[in-house]
Amino acid sequence: MNQLPEYIGDVPNVSGRESEVEAVLSAGRSRTLFTERGGIDFGAIRAASAIALHQHQPLIPAGGEDLRTAALISNLQYMMHNQHIGDNYNAPAFVWCYKRMGEFIPQLIGEGKSPRCMLEYSGTLLHGLRKMGEDHVIDALKTITCNPDFNWAVEWLGMPWGHAVAPSTPVQDYRLHVRAFQQHFAAIFGWEALERVRGFSPSEMALPNHPDVAYEFVKTLVDCGYQWVLVQEHTVQQIDSGRHPERPHIPHRLVCSNSHGETTSIIAIVKTQGSDTKLVAQMQPWYEAQGLERVELGGKSVPPLVTQIADGENGGVMMNEFPGKYMEVVASSSHSATPLMNVSEYLEHLFVMGVEVADLPEVQPLFHDRIWSRIQPGDGPEKLAKAIEELKQEDGRFHMEGGSWTSDLSWVKGYDNVLGPMEAASALFSEKVLQPGTETGDARYRNALFHLMASQTSCYRYWGQGLWTEYGREICRRVEDIVRHDFA
Repeated sequence: MNQLPEYIGDVPNVSGRESEVEAVLSAGRSRTLFTERGGIDFGAIRAASAIALHQHQPLIPAGGEDLRTAALISNLQYMMHNQHIGDNYNAPAFVWCYKRMGEFIPQLIGEGKSPRCMLEYSGTLLHGLRKMGEDHVIDALKTITCNPDFNWAVEWLGMPWGHAVAPSTPVQDYRLHVRAFQQHFAAIFGWEALERVRGFSPSEMALPNHPDVAYEFVKTLVDCGYQWVLVQEHTVQQIDSGRHPERPHIPHRLVCSNSHGETTSIIAIVKTQGSDTKLVAQMQPWYEAQGLERVELGGKSVPPLVTQIADGENGGVMMNEFPGKYMEVVASSSHSATPLMNVSEYLEHLFVMGVEVADLPEVQPLFHDRIWSRIQPGDGPEKLAKAIEELKQEDGRFHMEGGSWTSDLSWVKGYDNVLGPMEAASALFSEKVLQPGTETGDARYRNALFHLMASQTSCYRYWGQGLWTEYGREICRRVEDIVRHDFA
């Protein structure tokens, strides 16, 4: 296949080649990609640990004084040009954080060590870096993604292109985010690199728990070729006990059924504890792995895997402490009984030794046990809605807003003033663009999709009220204007 152009006009290449993306991912699933290069003796190690770095910057209408006409630029670019405001002086340090694994990995491998790292970069960040002219960052990432001397140590994770949260993003739009990221990634790093993207990281670790939305979330990931998904331990419960995962350091199977009686599943890797950049910055997963021994799974003795993800740039601890600690732990863990591993590498080893997907303990999103104790999958949306309403009336703690890295943050309550415009923009896009069957390679489609996805970034909700809400509402207004003008 020919290399995709990274841009078509001024818009990132986020749509139009879906069939080729699907073919590449399908071919990659049948190949062993990691086990032969990593040098891990899976039968001899006691335990392993995996870390992932989440990197994101939203696009904001801040390229000018007037909100309604300001250019849509990266928040990082705004920070860079306004370093006198707040903590914007961190902008150069953030750029370094986005680049540094591209330098650390070759250095460590050159020293004979065995580093590992999983990377998750939003589409809005990758686009923003390009538009800012920070090409050296992308070049450094290409080195560790495309060069076979290094890419065995690095695993990229998929994510929704615009950093949308699954519980409150319309399911048809969420699927567009997932596919857009895959195509944009292939346009930057190439088809061969896309084959190796097997795991998925939900933005804000947000897992839908409404049965119909959760089913669509998992079905989207499976349909888009993903093998596994990262989940937060307190957002899921074991189907056999109703409790949170009792053995969080082994893979699970996330099983979701909907009100129409359909069921789908995907491998779930459990991230323990809350979101604390100190956990990764101080390489806590590796230290936790030191105290673990092999466990039984599917009649086999397997090493447990401690997995953590954190922002790769936020906070002084991540900016300043992580590099030294990462280097130190890579040196200690390399060729040891408790190595660093990436998740897809770990799963390949697991299945080679004879563990089956059916051997993995089953989990489901929070509160599904209470719903399915009252009705059956297949009873239909109306009975589901009634059961949910009854449970809400009986227990104020029961909710269908999903779960994320922090159990006390709702992605719905208090956000009506931005969710309303988001839903209106989504509905108009569906009516005028999706339902008529507009070709995804059409320039009008790509431009409208780009703006729609930018409008659904979680940041516009996370910060609640004020300027960030205005940013979100303004991008939604632009989506509606673009759709009305181009699809009249």
